[in-house]
Amino acid sequence: MRYFDMIDVGESLAHELACATLDRNGAVHQERAQWKNLPFRRMLRDPFDLETFPLLISISTLTIRRSKSGSTFMLLRRGVDQVAIAGGMLSVMPTGVFQPASILPANGEPDCDLWCNMTREYSEEFLGNPEHDGSGDPIDYQRDEPFRSLNAARDSGRIRAYCLGVGIDALNMVGDVLTVAVFDADVFDDVFRDLVETNDEGTVASSGKHREHFSFDGETVSDLLATEPFAPSGAGCLALAWEHRDAILG
Repeated sequence: MRYFDMIDVGESLAHELACATLDRNGAVHQERAQWKNLPFRRMLRDPFDLETFPLLISISTLTIRRSKSGSTFMLLRRGVDQVAIAGGMLSVMPTGVFQPASILPANGEPDCDLWCNMTREYSEEFLGNPEHDGSGDPIDYQRDEPFRSLNAARDSGRIRAYCLGVGIDALNMVGDVLTVAVFDADVFDDVFRDLVETNDEGTVASSGKHREHFSFDGETVSDLLATEPFAPSGAGCLALAWEHRDAILG
């Protein structure tokens, strides 16, 4: 399938629900969210039937920087005019569609690997490098930077990646693999020493005036999830990471 197969279906679902439940003043009427008012959603029947439903999977990663002084994480404010999904909302970073870096053949098919996909998103969202959208040459993950450094740190245990689960957004039926990556502070600071303030998808959010990272603690997590407009995949990722914090940070 292709990216716009997912967009065509998902955005139609979202707009249909908005048309059914919003009045002219923008007020939401939840009682109008009924099957009789949602003919397109009725047609989909079972979104878990992958022979008929175009479920394109993305990978959403909560990135945690762990140091002796505590653990922090980063978020992205997704630009309204920059993304097709969850514009204006906070989300974990990086987040990206599970797709090959190049349509050209490569030895061992390294692109069919969740971690390789995550490292490409780190290159794009954290460092502002061009997107690997399939039009270029295959990546040499063992030699090209930042992939070489990311792989070396993961192999040595200084980056630890975990899968939290898989979810489907109830609004647009977009699927996400929810993950978390814990970086030792020195690795994070070295690999991302040129960390960007903005990228092609939005603005790196902070907890204060000096680009402070968010503290990975109960108060901060609860406050963000309760008070901020959060992309569902990012909210699920953050909530699950906090729930399993002992295993993740142990």
